Amino acid sequence: MSATIILIIIALYFGLLMLISHIVSKNTSEESYYTGDRKSPWQIVAFGMIGAVLSGVTFVSIPGMVGNSYFYYLQFVFGNVVGYVFITYVLVPIYYDLKLVSIYTYLETRFGVKTYKTGSMFFLISQSFGAALRLMLAAKILQYAVFDAFNIPFFVTVILILALIWLYTNKSGIKTIVWTDTLQTFFLLLAVIVSIYIVKTSLDLSVMDTVAAVTNHEYFKVFDWDFHSGNNFYKQFISGVLIAVAMVGLDQNMMQKTLTCKSKKEAQKNILTFSIFLAITQFLFLGLGVMLYLYAEQFGIQLEMENGSLINTDNLFPMLSLNHFGIIAGVSFILGITAASFSSADSALTALTTSFTHDFLNIKTKSSKKKLQLKNRTLFGFSAFIFLIIMLFSESKGDVISTIFKVAGYTYGPLLGLYLLGIFTKVKIYDSAVPYICIAMPLVTYFLNYFFIEWYNFDFGFMNIFVNASLTIICLLLVKNPHKTKSLT
Repeated sequence: MSATIILIIIALYFGLLMLISHIVSKNTSEESYYTGDRKSPWQIVAFGMIGAVLSGVTFVSIPGMVGNSYFYYLQFVFGNVVGYVFITYVLVPIYYDLKLVSIYTYLETRFGVKTYKTGSMFFLISQSFGAALRLMLAAKILQYAVFDAFNIPFFVTVILILALIWLYTNKSGIKTIVWTDTLQTFFLLLAVIVSIYIVKTSLDLSVMDTVAAVTNHEYFKVFDWDFHSGNNFYKQFISGVLIAVAMVGLDQNMMQKTLTCKSKKEAQKNILTFSIFLAITQFLFLGLGVMLYLYAEQFGIQLEMENGSLINTDNLFPMLSLNHFGIIAGVSFILGITAASFSSADSALTALTTSFTHDFLNIKTKSSKKKLQLKNRTLFGFSAFIFLIIMLFSESKGDVISTIFKVAGYTYGPLLGLYLLGIFTKVKIYDSAVPYICIAMPLVTYFLNYFFIEWYNFDFGFMNIFVNASLTIICLLLVKNPHKTKSLT
């Protein structure tokens, strides 16, 4: 497909985002950027959150990873659903009852100022790396599909995407994103449905034949009972629960959308509905992955191999969509990956800005003019930080989604430990010791995993978040303060 046509499609799509932003940003208040005026319809929030969670990483990584990891990712998805139930009935009531803007304010009411700052800082680090890796993958695909043809360097592509995001989110922030995420989710789902239909038609399969071809394929292995494997069922399921709680329930990005709902009850409906449709969507992506490999087998398309494993699996979906599936699939794929690149980065930048300005700059006490200056400077600062991370990891290979979840295990582990201790115990701790513990435990977890692999051939896999959170809780209990009692939250 012509790079010029793709560029026109992206321009039209961006124009649509700007139109939505213009309509939504009318009659906004100072708090609209952060809270959406707490008037968002929960159905819209739930649908839009699917696209924000999926992002470009899920869009291309999950179909590609099937070639090496089969359907084992579904074990992780099952755990996610349980994690979302916990978020619905435990975390959402806490956030609404305390009327929070930044969810990390809870840590101040429960433990103290230093714990609060530490929790927020771990979110800022986690979200920056996660958003950067997601955006990097989408930017690489757009670079391959469009900007290479115009001899535009990769770093310029990244700057352009970040600049476009700033244009349509700068004024009303989360209030705009709730609605633009809905549009972006639609295009994400449209792309996968169109791709499934085209592969089905190309292979001359009926609907029932397609189901049979997927479920009978050698890649259709859902459960891994090998205890030493990183894909072991128990490791994947438990880590799925914990990562869902950490990366959604303890993530300002995801919860900021939920907190724009009109009431606690509507926010709970939002999370439950979102979790069900997200699980179905992820199953579709896995099924698409098998179909992509079937297509490659049928038409003799050579895939990269190294030491008996497929490499650069993230390239499979974009390569077939842009070079083999025809113009309709190509257009839908470009719309999907463009939607993914914007939806993953726009809400992340808004959440990072919200957390930093509320948790570290105390923006609520500033004048209107000062609030605007601080918001814009913070937004620019995090955009620059994400740009630097992207350039640092730009030469990395392999499926990005595994990298994101492994990094999340180290960065979200202490945050998860703090919240679990705060919610399920009455323990008070020495607030001043928290930063040191939360910095040390990810390092301890990393070296433990390394030694377990070397000595016992046992890989923690995604379970590193469980180990990290557990070590954090144990160390916090060792420094509990016997002279204090739990304050009401």
